[in-house]
Amino acid sequence: MTATSTPETPQADLTAPPRPAPERIRLRAATADQIFPVLGSAAGAIALVWVLFERVLPFTGGLAFWLCCYGLFLILYAAVTAMQSGRRAVTDRMAAVAAVSAGLFALAVIVGQISYIAFRGWPAVRHLNFWTQTMRATGSLQPLTSGGIVHGMVGSLEQLGIATVLAVPLGVLAAVFLAEVGGVLAHPVRIIVTAMTALPEIVAGLFIYATVILTLGTRQDGLAAGLALAVMMLPIVTRASEMMLRMVPSSLREASYALGASQWRTVWNVVLPTARSGLTTVSVLGMARVVGETAPLLFTAGLTNFLNANPFHGPQTGMPLLIWAFIRITPTANMIERGFGAGLALLIMVLVLFTAARVLGGKAPGELTRRQRRRIAQDARIRTTTGRQP
Repeated sequence: MTATSTPETPQADLTAPPRPAPERIRLRAATADQIFPVLGSAAGAIALVWVLFERVLPFTGGLAFWLCCYGLFLILYAAVTAMQSGRRAVTDRMAAVAAVSAGLFALAVIVGQISYIAFRGWPAVRHLNFWTQTMRATGSLQPLTSGGIVHGMVGSLEQLGIATVLAVPLGVLAAVFLAEVGGVLAHPVRIIVTAMTALPEIVAGLFIYATVILTLGTRQDGLAAGLALAVMMLPIVTRASEMMLRMVPSSLREASYALGASQWRTVWNVVLPTARSGLTTVSVLGMARVVGETAPLLFTAGLTNFLNANPFHGPQTGMPLLIWAFIRITPTANMIERGFGAGLALLIMVLVLFTAARVLGGKAPGELTRRQRRRIAQDARIRTTTGRQP
């Protein structure tokens, strides 16, 4: 017998040093050569402008000081970047600085407004009666331990609910018509919706006042206020919902049509569920847009210090109208603090509504609901135990 030789398998060189792991590139990480020029340019701009304002030029004013600081900061930062890099890097970093500074300015404005309202309204909101009582037996000179805004909160919630029930379904249906159906009427409908988007708030209140209160002979109540808010909310929901529906990939519609589904089943079972999170966000934005409007309520809601939980009978005060009454009609020190407290309560209401809407319907596109996941798991158990399709 002859021995058969097997080819030797090449072995790795154990003495070779291990290869270093590849360095991860962080696109959003800021390096030292990017941070220090920004800090140095900002410090130099503030110091130079301070010297000019205080020692050289007869300039005054905080706004002018910070505007000059920002302009000089951009000039210094562009010069420092030009000494380190080329022209393309200067353009890129200047655009980045402008975008970041604009975002920080917007954030500072929002935080400043919320902080100021919270600071001015805290003496009122820290009392429990502010959230549980009405202004029925409270005068403008009485202390903050008496009276509250519960009648305005109830009125705003009911009026916003009426506006949402009317505007969201109609807006989504109009968006479906514009995005999925189209036709000869699509262009004039889109023009009307676009024109209604720029409709002044007071015109919406006058429209409901003329068509509902004067023509039909009804009185000012929560229903009329909800109709006025729905008129304002409808074009916002329609325009934004149309954009969300157009963002749904056409391949999903084509796949549904290929399986033999009709157009309405495709819209109902494919397009709308895919755009569910976007439509929820649109609804919330529409609610946030109209919940703080005062002008439509001046003609439709009526002003009262009593709690009226029936939006179909009698005047019903909303939170914006209540704030206006606190600060403009009886502008005493305590009433102004109650007005700022009501403004803080209105901000809290918007935050709660936004959070609830995101929890209830704000899932990502294509994400299954809990009921759908439970149904899929149940079908899988049936197939495993019985070996047949459910």
